[in-house]
Amino acid sequence: MHHSSALERIAVYMVMCGVFWVPCADAAPSMPACLDTLLEPIRQTSELPALAAAVVKGGETVAVGAVGLRKAGGSDPVTTGDKWHIGSCTKSMTAALAGMLVEEGKLRWDMTLTEMFPELAAQILPEWRAVTLEQLASNHGGTPNDLNEDDLWARLWERVGKPPREQRVYLTRELLTKHKPVATPGTKYVYSNAGFALVGHAIETRLDRPWEEVLRERLFVPLGMTSAGFGAPASVGQVDQPWGHTVGSDGVLESIRPGLHADNPAAIGPGGTVHCSIGDFARYAAWQLAGARGAGRLLTPETFRKLHRPFASDSEYAGGLVATQRSWGDGTVLTHAGSNTMFYAVMWIAPQKDFAVVVCTNLGGDSAAKAVDNTAAALIHTYLGGD
Repeated sequence: MHHSSALERIAVYMVMCGVFWVPCADAAPSMPACLDTLLEPIRQTSELPALAAAVVKGGETVAVGAVGLRKAGGSDPVTTGDKWHIGSCTKSMTAALAGMLVEEGKLRWDMTLTEMFPELAAQILPEWRAVTLEQLASNHGGTPNDLNEDDLWARLWERVGKPPREQRVYLTRELLTKHKPVATPGTKYVYSNAGFALVGHAIETRLDRPWEEVLRERLFVPLGMTSAGFGAPASVGQVDQPWGHTVGSDGVLESIRPGLHADNPAAIGPGGTVHCSIGDFARYAAWQLAGARGAGRLLTPETFRKLHRPFASDSEYAGGLVATQRSWGDGTVLTHAGSNTMFYAVMWIAPQKDFAVVVCTNLGGDSAAKAVDNTAAALIHTYLGGD
């Protein structure tokens, strides 16, 4: 985490002036502090359409804010109730679902692909047969970083109008029967949406219900994440939620119309298609934070420990989360970023400090990633005094 001296000055100024303790217009009755005055200068400097963030301390959202526009060049301002695409921050949700099914005896961490998909067992290539659920949920299953080989990615796009589970049936069959692992399973970290798609499909195969339904029932409802859903947040033909944006070759922001093509195919949904409000994103981070502190619910402390522990000694990747070290967190912190190339989101969780921060913007690309990281750094500095 790095931040400029300008951001540090913004943060220190906010604290000195006491302006944080102004409730946002859309804030919950508990009146978390308003972050808008901190966020707006960062949004303007970074040329983002919109920017939202929330801070969690002691299990509660203590600050929240949202600034900017739902659509660049438009007139609809974002609110703290607006929904943001959180991309690969979905991965830890899918890993957590797998943990729930392991606890119920419906899956095992050492369950192999041939056991997960018995109807495909005879056709699965030998190189895949021993790959386990745990390897897939920690990006160590040998699944590819991209799906461009043999035009598989293009063929998944051709199927975006089909039911999500049907898309994942197709991806699973094509990948496991025609493509070999890109690394020897269990030996190497390879970041992969496909691996999490397989985890999600294993879950829906076991329960005979789409992954989306299971995630809503098992995680969103218990956590009170009423805004959470899948795909592009806005309705087709409307600016009722933030639109995604990309930066064109001319440097001008391009708004992406809502619809099936405003997000990645649902085939890789378990790796990254969730959207939710910044408040619900904070609720999710608070749930992971409580689990890391031994006070979680829905999963046992043992399962949380497994999900938060890197798979291998030479990797920081755990169960859909990165476990790394930061001095401001007094040791191990958990983090993940997410982007469908049109939004960008990040969450940082510091168990020793009982602290978490989440940040979202409706723009993809390197400049958005840097702006979101700078925002998280400014909030960490403001609330923890760390770098």
